[in-house]
Amino acid sequence: MKNSAQHWSWTLNPSFWPASAALATAIVFALMMVATQSAHAQTFTVLHSFTGGGDGARPFSTPTLDPAGNLYGTTTWGGPGNCSPPYECGTVFKLSRRNSSWVLQTLYTFNPNTGMDGYAPVGQLARDPSGILYGTTQSGGPHGDGTVFQLRPGATRPVAAVAPWTETRIHDFDFSDGEQPSGDLLLDSAGNLYGTTCYGGTGEDGTVFTLIPLNGAWTHSILHSFTGGGYDDDGSCPKSGVVLDAAGNVYGTTYDGGAHGDGAVYQVTPSGSESVLYSFTGGSDGSLPTAGVIFDSFGNLYGATAQGGSGGSGVVFELSPGDNGWTYSQIYPLPGGGWGPYERLVLDASGNLYGTMFKSGYTGYGVIFKLTPSNGSWNYTPLHIFTGGDDGAYPSGLVLDPNGNLYGVAGGGGNSACQSGCGVVFEVTP
Repeated sequence: MKNSAQHWSWTLNPSFWPASAALATAIVFALMMVATQSAHAQTFTVLHSFTGGGDGARPFSTPTLDPAGNLYGTTTWGGPGNCSPPYECGTVFKLSRRNSSWVLQTLYTFNPNTGMDGYAPVGQLARDPSGILYGTTQSGGPHGDGTVFQLRPGATRPVAAVAPWTETRIHDFDFSDGEQPSGDLLLDSAGNLYGTTCYGGTGEDGTVFTLIPLNGAWTHSILHSFTGGGYDDDGSCPKSGVVLDAAGNVYGTTYDGGAHGDGAVYQVTPSGSESVLYSFTGGSDGSLPTAGVIFDSFGNLYGATAQGGSGGSGVVFELSPGDNGWTYSQIYPLPGGGWGPYERLVLDASGNLYGTMFKSGYTGYGVIFKLTPSNGSWNYTPLHIFTGGDDGAYPSGLVLDPNGNLYGVAGGGGNSACQSGCGVVFEVTP
């Protein structure tokens, strides 16, 4: 078993974070106010600050938005009962607008001490048209290697802090078919699920998998098993989720592996044939593409790396298809040092890109940024620089609503009941 003890949330462990949020906030607060007000006209608002109690703590998954404007997400820690931090239980929550405020409901709490339902959910939830949610836990389950779960809404009831839904495990990983499914889940129009595991599979370096529903049951299949833990053409450890094209081809990134050992962008065909579209060199083109990729309307892929580039916080890149394969172009080297994007970028209808840097900026607590195309180049704008205080710290993915509002989570900062903060849900309005 390879790297089976490595835990995705351990890479986000607070022991690696700055020691004193209060000190850093005091140093940068005046600069922060000037920079924020002059750089943009957006408004940053904390919608919920987690307490580490029944509402959970440490949200790292990109929120899921439903047509009514409700947000769904997960926390990796906490929950009701005996799951107070630092215990890795985790919750699924719903955040709804009620007049001028937002109300959080805990829909489900994972507890490895009382059942086999898994714990520490990380990836973005998928939601079907009927309101059923699908997600993964990176650990736990009967074999300890993570699960895929389904959550069904309960009966209609008044708004309450805890509103339990019905949870069903639809797959239990056992290393031979994958381990640590930390990436986002994708639900296609036929109701099939696609996802990744960072470890396990026949090559022991992670998998791309599908789950297909039939007569009330789900059939799990491995589309590709990675073997690229060393310096070869295959990738290793796909931490992000995947995207599909019209032909059913799957695209994603691996955190490691590739020809230079610095990660890769891959394609897997419906028949399971895999090819590497680009291998990162660890130089100006970036390294460690933890975030996945997205498509634009022309079939180009956009993504980001967490490290490398001239600024040290990774690069935003584009891969364009052509008769001779895919061509890599660097869009922007992200500034500030530290760690760049951990989650996928967001593209709006005007062609602007939005993203977050996990642990970067002059505070070291992360940045929300916008990239605007202009005459063949891109202009970088910081929309919010986190202070590590009430506004949060260490942001992950973003989701965009039809009105141009951005929603996301930050895994640290906020309520000080947890070491380095319990995390927040935030909104950025135009």
